[in-house]
Amino acid sequence: MLHIYVNYPNMFPNYSTITEAIAYISQNYILPEATYPAPAEDIEPVTIHIAPGIYRELLVLERPDVTLLGESCENTILIYGNYALENMEDGSKRGTFRTAAFRIHTHDICAVNLTFQNDAGFGHTVGQALAMYADGDRIQFHNCRFLGSQDTLFTAPLPLKEAQPGGFKGPGEHKARTMGRHYYANCFIQGDVDFIFGGAIAYFKQCEIFSKMPEKLPPESIANKKIYGYVTAASTPKGEPFGYVFYKCRLTGDCPKHSVFLGRPWREYAKTVFINCEMGEHIHPEGWTDWNKPHGHFYYGEYHSYGPGAAADKRISYSHQLSEEEVLKYTISNILQNWKPDIFQN
Repeated sequence: MLHIYVNYPNMFPNYSTITEAIAYISQNYILPEATYPAPAEDIEPVTIHIAPGIYRELLVLERPDVTLLGESCENTILIYGNYALENMEDGSKRGTFRTAAFRIHTHDICAVNLTFQNDAGFGHTVGQALAMYADGDRIQFHNCRFLGSQDTLFTAPLPLKEAQPGGFKGPGEHKARTMGRHYYANCFIQGDVDFIFGGAIAYFKQCEIFSKMPEKLPPESIANKKIYGYVTAASTPKGEPFGYVFYKCRLTGDCPKHSVFLGRPWREYAKTVFINCEMGEHIHPEGWTDWNKPHGHFYYGEYHSYGPGAAADKRISYSHQLSEEEVLKYTISNILQNWKPDIFQN
């Protein structure tokens, strides 16, 4: 195991930026696109120790088998501010998938005690702005924060085809789609519209999911607005038995009562299930909306939701309240297909 350091002056090798540290561990590694995700044989595991601080860097990690270790998510902050409506030099808009403050394009990555943030602003003024673009298999986060507004956390893969030409413009547009398995434990995820979205199989354990009230809305917009957000927008590929699973999570927020939906389908086979989760009063009684997708393809379910936002008898008709028998299949082993994430952080 190789250990390197960022801003630890008495340690060696030591770097002043995360960018330099990633460049150092990647100097003899070339991402083999044809076999992505690349096999990790003969790749030495690396831990990058990141000292407390605010790191305003646009970061890309393509070298597998890396652990990013901060001292605490409150004082180790990785931040950038690109946004979708930003004008590019060629006159086009940046678009969603070129906004990520941190992009992972590899596998076997573990992040601990870090904040990933996009501080471009609220989606109603700057458009989508990703804090994390996680593309790969066996990616895990422990005690991390993801802070943003619209589209905070993207869990790749992208769908096979964009809804509008150029909609996927960015680093993953022409890359092979990898069916990633992701694990989020004791994390804090903040946003407003579709702020957890994508096609990965993702298991969220004991996380806080915070729906943030957009600021600086015109008074007339506030008066007429009834819906302030959507927690999830899954695009689970057809045939996958699981998509997003939230286990013993807390859904909190500062949005008005009944103004946030649990999810809507970015693509028609979306799957999202909440198990033993606490729902704040900001959650809409119907729970879900179909985003004009055909019923019978996507799957939305809950099991033993509780709190003021839990309303099993008022949920929309196409959602499901799981039975005791049905919930038995939602084990972490089944969901993550026998991949066992590191548990020492828990």
